[in-house]
Amino acid sequence: MRLGKGLSFALLIVLVFMVPIFIRNQYYLHVLILCAINIILASSLRAITTTGQISLGHAGFMSIGAYTSAILAMKMGLSTYAALILGGVAAMVVAAIIAYPVTRVRTVYFAMLTLFLGEVIRLVMTEGRALTAGTSGLMNIPHLDTISVLGLFSIDFTSKLPNLYFVIVLMMITLLFLYSVDRSYIGMTFKAISQDDSLAASTGINVARFKAMIFYMGCFFAGLAGSFYAHYMSVLTPNSFGLFASIYILIYVVVGGPGRFAGAIIGALVLTLIPEIFRVLKEYQPYVFVAVLYLVVFLLPGGIVDLPGVIRRKIQRGRPE
Repeated sequence: MRLGKGLSFALLIVLVFMVPIFIRNQYYLHVLILCAINIILASSLRAITTTGQISLGHAGFMSIGAYTSAILAMKMGLSTYAALILGGVAAMVVAAIIAYPVTRVRTVYFAMLTLFLGEVIRLVMTEGRALTAGTSGLMNIPHLDTISVLGLFSIDFTSKLPNLYFVIVLMMITLLFLYSVDRSYIGMTFKAISQDDSLAASTGINVARFKAMIFYMGCFFAGLAGSFYAHYMSVLTPNSFGLFASIYILIYVVVGGPGRFAGAIIGALVLTLIPEIFRVLKEYQPYVFVAVLYLVVFLLPGGIVDLPGVIRRKIQRGRPE
């Protein structure tokens, strides 16, 4: 069984890396890059939800990574790859500082605190004009540094294809790490806390510590996604990381299905592609997301990831005895 899963995952990786070979349209490559960024964000938020916490400030931690990486590369001359990692670390450090008091509150209170925290981060980015340029935004952020492979050829990240391959690698590393955690003893502990944190605490589990752990772990990957976003887009404004951005990430998780690891991936993929495929709907994106959310909540409570199982059960019920 494990060998079969391993082979299936290896085949999936090969297929993902082959996709860009057949797609040369620059706009389609851009959409795929956005899909990969959103998958990282949704998967990292889904990891936080495994302890029963719902964060409405995830985009705020993405912005910490984005601005940290951009400032380190632009104003301190740091390598973009070092800046990218430090962007994720900065988001994790901020999350770790506020984790213990924030994660001690439950459900709706946690959501409210993270919502306010996300807005505070955005306001800091807006008002800190000396570093962030305020509402004018940071311009001409350097692309990822050119990579020389054994002196034979160079990989230049000024075009979209190398950026796509880079973010695919980043996405795969994120997914492999989060999947390993999800299937480990720690992941089982997270799920136990989600079911009943009082009962989990009565068995000797340090609930606050585990909640804090997954919170700043998820924020690290949000910061990492933000760091790549900064160097890919080359422009940053605080309004890109507002409340709606955090809500969209949460909708990716809910629509895909938070109960299963693949749910966040499917939700991010579907909801990133829908507005891009149907360009006429782009300006109505909030309404489209709400409509999809309502349909999923009422027709597929387990998310889109449960759709094959629902269809299979309906077919089985329709068969004569």
